[in-house]
Amino acid sequence: MKYSEIRELSPKEIFERLENEKVNIVNLRMNHKISDLENPHQITESKRLIARLKTEIRSREKNESKS
Repeated sequence: MKYSEIRELSPKEIFERLENEKVNIVNLRMNHKISDLENPHQITESKRLIARLKTEIRSREKNESKS
């Protein structure tokens, strides 16, 4: 998911997506420990998406506090 797509989401959708990604990354890591993933780059992509979502949440909080 690109940053431009994240900006279009509502706050509720961002929080839902963040929770889903947190669960997803835990599952990916667990599966990777048990047996190798077909594409281990998925873990990195999931971490980056979580960071993008958190960044958008933080920027919206900062904009609300300025207003």
